[in-house]
Amino acid sequence: MQITILNAEMTYSKEEGYVGKVQFEAEGHTNPYEIALQSKRGTRDWGYGLFFLHESGKEEQLLAMEEQLEEDDELFDQLVEAAKAKLDK
Repeated sequence: MQITILNAEMTYSKEEGYVGKVQFEAEGHTNPYEIALQSKRGTRDWGYGLFFLHESGKEEQLLAMEEQLEEDDELFDQLVEAAKAKLDK
C-alpha cells in the first residue's frame, strides 16, 4: 500500500516513554489518517491508535487500514520510523 507522510513527531520522557504521531494519506482512501504511537519499553514494542485526521470517514476504510497495519510490518515500521526521525529535533 502506498502512503504519503504529511507530518510526524515524537517525544521521549521517563514517565511516558516514546510518544509520537504520524499523519498520512493512503492511496485509494478518501480521508487522511493519524496514528498515535507509544512505547514504554524502548523502541521495539509499540501500542497505537488509528484515527481519521480531520473528519470522520468511511468506517470500512478505517477498518481496512487497521487490518493493513496489523498484517504489513513494513508499513507499520515506515510510520514508526517517520516519527522516530523527528525525535529530539
